[in-house]
Amino acid sequence: MAESISPVTVAITTLDRPDALARCLRSLAEGSALPAEVVVVDQSRERTAEPVVAGAGGLPAARYLSDERTGLGRGQNLAVSAATQPAVAVLDDDCVANRRWVETVDRLLDHDGLDLVGGRVLPLADSRPGVVPVSSRTSERRLELRWPTPPWDLGSGNNFACRREWFMRIGGCDERLGPGSPGRGGVDMDLFYRLLRAGARARYEPDLVVHHEQQQPEGRLTRRGAYGFGMAAACALWMREGRDRQALRILGAWIAMRGRLLAVAVRHRRWRSVREELLVLGGTARGVVHGLSVARRPA
Repeated sequence: MAESISPVTVAITTLDRPDALARCLRSLAEGSALPAEVVVVDQSRERTAEPVVAGAGGLPAARYLSDERTGLGRGQNLAVSAATQPAVAVLDDDCVANRRWVETVDRLLDHDGLDLVGGRVLPLADSRPGVVPVSSRTSERRLELRWPTPPWDLGSGNNFACRREWFMRIGGCDERLGPGSPGRGGVDMDLFYRLLRAGARARYEPDLVVHHEQQQPEGRLTRRGAYGFGMAAACALWMREGRDRQALRILGAWIAMRGRLLAVAVRHRRWRSVREELLVLGGTARGVVHGLSVARRPA
């Protein structure tokens, strides 16, 4: 049983994955420190998360919010708006938090004085045959990040934390981006980019660890195009709406990185990886067009 409660709100958006959500909440309840509250935004039609949240044990407070619409960015905005704590840690429902995850968030944002942190995402142990990691961040090298660093250097949207005041200051997530929106992906990269651009003190911290559920290879493939689409759409939005000169450089760095990964895959005849990178690059091309044509963000 944890001996301390940290001034942290954990924000989770969920859609029709009650078993995964229950596992996620258990990992928080079994941590070395407990979050002061957990806010779960349920976007399922049947409200499948409601009994899971109601039955969550070992947490000081687990709050349930029902949302009739979908979109990861929208769900995160609702959760952070409802948060009562100064620090907000974001976790996906198909992830399991490391035992020291909440404790580490508190240390980094409170004691170390950071505004934004991301960390490692490792594959969750899985006995099912044929499953593969979906999106991993495995680097053990700590990075202090300053503008204009590429946003992917911070990590990914299933394992990050920030000061609530900073999230609200920049207007939160862009709901035109991310899973469940026309932008398909990129909501995390957009948020990190705008926080860094606004001057947030940021770090990639390898001590901040979650484990992400693995999937069959087909499930991994279906996400590749969306990654490229969302990243490129975000870059196009920055260029179009903010007249941001760095956006073109970030887009170029993204294409160059994916191109290098494609070249390595071809050289080593890793044909599945070749297919994945072609999907990412194809999504990137389509995402630029989408970002240049999508309606402006409501004020």
